[in-house]
Amino acid sequence: MRKYLILLFAAISFTFASCEKETEPGGTAVEKMAGDWWVTVEVIKNGQSLGDAYGQGYFRMTTYNTAANSDTEMWLDDGGHFWDYKLKVNVDYKTRSFSTSDFVDNLKYDSKVKITDGKILEGAALSPSGMPADSIVYFVQFDDDKNGFVHKISGFRRTGFEQDDF
Repeated sequence: MRKYLILLFAAISFTFASCEKETEPGGTAVEKMAGDWWVTVEVIKNGQSLGDAYGQGYFRMTTYNTAANSDTEMWLDDGGHFWDYKLKVNVDYKTRSFSTSDFVDNLKYDSKVKITDGKILEGAALSPSGMPADSIVYFVQFDDDKNGFVHKISGFRRTGFEQDDF
């Protein structure tokens, strides 16, 4: 009998020990700006568009929060698909804008990158399947670009639907 009472108390104590309060998962500080994006590159020379001068087409890039999880900065990463850059950009979360103050270090290799006029516009794009999606646009310059071009990067948030992927 004593053996059964010990087993009963052990079972009850395990039951109460496992009844922890569940935590609601929260978002990140820049969650409405973070994501995967399908973007294209447009070369700008002397204020004139040269179009997709590299024949790049669409490529996938990402924006995501920093380890500090601050709403004043985020990572911008082209995933090695264009100029191979990854850097922290300054964020104004209220206006969904981002930029760098000047040329900043590229974490992918020894170069510097400048981002200007970055914007994320909620619902302002259409995916290839015709679904509304967020839009991203920014201008980027590289200190190692011998031509000194400005590149306009623009596109839409990845929807996850196969027909919208490239």
